[in-house]
Amino acid sequence: MTGHQIAGHRADPTGRPKVRYLLLHAYGRGGTIRTVMNQANSLVQAGWEVELVSALRRRDDIQFPLDPRVRVSTVVDLRESAHSPGQGVTGRWRDWRRGRLTERPARHIPSGEFGYRYFNRYVEQRLIAYLSSLCDGILVTTRPALNFLAAEHATGGVARVAQEHMNHGTHKRDVQRRIRETYSRFDAVAVLTERDREEYEQLLPGTRVVRIPNAVHSLDQIPSDHRSKIAVAAGRLFPQKGFDLLIPAWAKLVEAYPDWQLRIYGSGEKKTELRALIEEHHLYNHVLLMGHTDRLDDELAKASFYVLSSRFEGLPMVMIEAMSHSLPVVAFDCPTGPSDVLTHGVDGLLVPPEDPDALAASMAKLMGDRALRADMGVAAVLTAASYGPDAVHPRWEALFSELGGKPGNGHGHGLAPGISPDSDLPEPRHRTADAAKGHHA
Repeated sequence: MTGHQIAGHRADPTGRPKVRYLLLHAYGRGGTIRTVMNQANSLVQAGWEVELVSALRRRDDIQFPLDPRVRVSTVVDLRESAHSPGQGVTGRWRDWRRGRLTERPARHIPSGEFGYRYFNRYVEQRLIAYLSSLCDGILVTTRPALNFLAAEHATGGVARVAQEHMNHGTHKRDVQRRIRETYSRFDAVAVLTERDREEYEQLLPGTRVVRIPNAVHSLDQIPSDHRSKIAVAAGRLFPQKGFDLLIPAWAKLVEAYPDWQLRIYGSGEKKTELRALIEEHHLYNHVLLMGHTDRLDDELAKASFYVLSSRFEGLPMVMIEAMSHSLPVVAFDCPTGPSDVLTHGVDGLLVPPEDPDALAASMAKLMGDRALRADMGVAAVLTAASYGPDAVHPRWEALFSELGGKPGNGHGHGLAPGISPDSDLPEPRHRTADAAKGHHA
């Protein structure tokens, strides 16, 4: 469904408000897309009416499992099959105008936004028209650019929730400035970690900030037996994921552990550079770029530990999914995420950020000790349970029920507490290794 057809508003017979998630590209493969679809699946299975709205569309098919009851709509369809030359004077004028707007930069999106290159004046105008049409239900926007537009233009009565999937400090200064200027207009700002919640509460006095971590799609996973000599990393092949640090770290281990293999799953713009790095270190048989897979759970079950080499994170969901397979983790202690999940020495090993030598030493520790991998794997499963659907998704239902039940929703912030959507979530882990080992004994 294209943008001009998108604004219908059907009443939910259950009396619950309709929930719309606005994504930049619902047909992509990113972690935010996957976690939002997990949320949508859970809500629709619980009887909610849910719609995914894709700002842009480049592919024909959704890349992750999605309940067929979730409606999917598009604002700007960029597929060649979606466009034919305009007919008559009016059609040609529209084509000309669209071309001119497409060439002009976005007016309301700061250039420091990570997705800035996907926005132009035409996309911006179409999104503003869509947001301005909303007059009921709940709108969840899922990245700063979309949050900024919703804060300014979704003012017709829809309740607004801004999701933040990255910690505040990773945003560029122009994005941070716009966050300070606009996020106080939301009915709630949802963040992933306790540290994020504290930071945003200080940044936005009087604004309701809730901590609701993303949920793994399932806890019913095949556990690793920790016998294989395989380590796994996964993520988009972008600088953020730090695979350019991981590959040299692995090179330090080949002489001592020649029969171990590192498998990196994902696709992205840095594939050529990473392949060159593998060749530079003569790792042809030791480090494999596996590309995208639809069966990552199966590949995780084959591994013996997981590696997170990111320069920064929001909440690393693939890492938590790996833990649900009983995989211990070696991770850079980057902002934010790993240390909010892992307890060093219990379910994983945290090392100083961007330190390949330390990363190599911790990987070697797991590679040389199967019993340690197994012990940490048991603890990892227990940690992952805190991020299961049954633990997380009721918090979204509580928040949406409260926002939908308030008269005049969508026009303010600092709502009365009511149901606390984050009150029953597990607190961040600050246990010592000895105390946690005693707990798991």
